Amino acid sequence: MGMRVAAALVHVFTALGIVCALFATQAISDKSWTALFAWLGVAFLIDGIDGTFARLVNVSQRLPRFSGERLDLVIDYVTYVFVPAWALLEAGFLPGTVGFVLAALILLSSLFHFSDEDSKADDLSFIGFPAIWNIVAFYLFAFAVPPALAMAVVALCVVLTFVPMKWVHPLRVERLMGITIAATLAWSVAAVAAIWDGFESAPFWARAVLLAVLMYGAGLAMLSFRGAKSV
Repeated sequence: MGMRVAAALVHVFTALGIVCALFATQAISDKSWTALFAWLGVAFLIDGIDGTFARLVNVSQRLPRFSGERLDLVIDYVTYVFVPAWALLEAGFLPGTVGFVLAALILLSSLFHFSDEDSKADDLSFIGFPAIWNIVAFYLFAFAVPPALAMAVVALCVVLTFVPMKWVHPLRVERLMGITIAATLAWSVAAVAAIWDGFESAPFWARAVLLAVLMYGAGLAMLSFRGAKSV
């Protein structure tokens, strides 16, 4: 009985991500962009560690009727895709009719990714851009990217959803895992610093780390695609 309760609590913990999404939408309404990403960051943290808890208490066997994976996908779509797309529209990064079309493409291309049974490779990396629009939006806000460039970035990421590049999962891909985990931790510290100080006042070192980790992740994806084409 105790383990079933523990399994249920893991599902409750996962479900708290959707509450974070509710607070994030309120932040969009208030145009409080740092609060927006603070709540998305909490949701991101929950998503990053709930799987570990689920494996510890063997959730799938304790509560076989309830799918933690399905619950996770629903919440991820809201926090990784829908809320960031709305934020980009409301903040003016995607202006006009073209911007609205691009926001719609964010939603549609992400549905493809979330529904694709072959979206993960054998090494647990993602195949195609993994619909991490919360991260894309964070960079656009953090570096105050002009709307024209922001729309170009969004269009590129939409296209990359359908390109078979391998994007490294920060905690599960064994190749270069030590470097990737270190980069993820450094990125997390820099992201917190940028949110804490406000995007306009973010320290130089935080911006430098954010850019370095972006180049690291994109570089690994490009190398994987180049390697796949040469096979």
